[in-house]
Amino acid sequence: MRNDPNPEFVTLHEFVKKARLNLNQNIWDYLIGGTETETTIARNRQALDSVAFRPRVLRDVSSIDPSADFFGARTRLPVLLAPVGSLESFAPGGGAVVAEAAGQYGVPMFASSVTQPGLEQIAKAGTGLKVFQLYVRGDAAFVDDYASRAIDAGYDAFCITVDTAVYSRRERDLAKRFQKYWRAHEEVSMQFQSALNWKDIERFKAKHGIKLILKGIATADDAERACGIGVEGIYLSNHGGRQLDHGRGCLDVLPEIVGAVAGRAKVIVDGGFSRGTDVVKAMALGAHAVGLGRLYVYGLAAAGAEGVVRVLELVEAEIVETLGLLGITSFAELNASHLHPAHPVTPPHVHSAFPLLNLRDSGY
Repeated sequence: MRNDPNPEFVTLHEFVKKARLNLNQNIWDYLIGGTETETTIARNRQALDSVAFRPRVLRDVSSIDPSADFFGARTRLPVLLAPVGSLESFAPGGGAVVAEAAGQYGVPMFASSVTQPGLEQIAKAGTGLKVFQLYVRGDAAFVDDYASRAIDAGYDAFCITVDTAVYSRRERDLAKRFQKYWRAHEEVSMQFQSALNWKDIERFKAKHGIKLILKGIATADDAERACGIGVEGIYLSNHGGRQLDHGRGCLDVLPEIVGAVAGRAKVIVDGGFSRGTDVVKAMALGAHAVGLGRLYVYGLAAAGAEGVVRVLELVEAEIVETLGLLGITSFAELNASHLHPAHPVTPPHVHSAFPLLNLRDSGY
């Protein structure tokens, strides 16, 4: 944590408020919205809020290490910055700014194929671990070109998103007739994403010598099949509630995925993770890393690269506090015995993890 005696941001909810003030209504709704009834967004939070902690006391927690392993490299936290499209809509520099912040802080960044300034420039901007994430908008040669470019640019792994075979109806955008400029030419090329299948994944694994992550796995059956063809990373995600409506909360699905993977691949999860306590819950259930999406974008929209770094500082403070109060000093000591089922106390929604948004000085 920085030693600034009077930092602009001292809690995570302050980033939400500042981002709301900085963004126009269309971009704000694109950021916070989901598909149709937005039930999946609510269930992501409901799943996280349906777990309580079982702390141990009288342990020596005078030194706590919140670091973790990501494909053989040590990261400052078991956290990654998830792929987000059109990062340039939230702050000048877009993906390059996020890569810079991630490298500075020491966590991996996933660079989306639909964010600017492009994979080579993003790679140059960041000094840390980087993964390139692809939406398939062309044939095998299209995929191979991106894979070769990512390898040449020094990316540590390659990620293919697999839960967007059909683009969802995001009614916050539709109701306002908001046309996303970054999707202007995608309608025709969506046929390639719709046709993507397991044979394509097998072909990729046979052709390219880079670690492969599949993002959007949401059942044990699909996790098992991915592991069977040698996929190195299983990324449990429901696209932040932005694709299939009435999906399950990701934390509810996590034990099923971890059981199916059985140590054969890294398990990554995202979906509503907004606090350090959320990260600890996922790690206790067997995740190797937790993706933050909307949360770091609030930091980006509020204060650019410094905002992203400050968000990570506050998440780290919350993680360290949680580990210490659970009576443990590292994630190696954490397991499911530290958790217990519980009833949520707050109605779940995209911002239910931030109960102070209605403070009078919020301007929200």
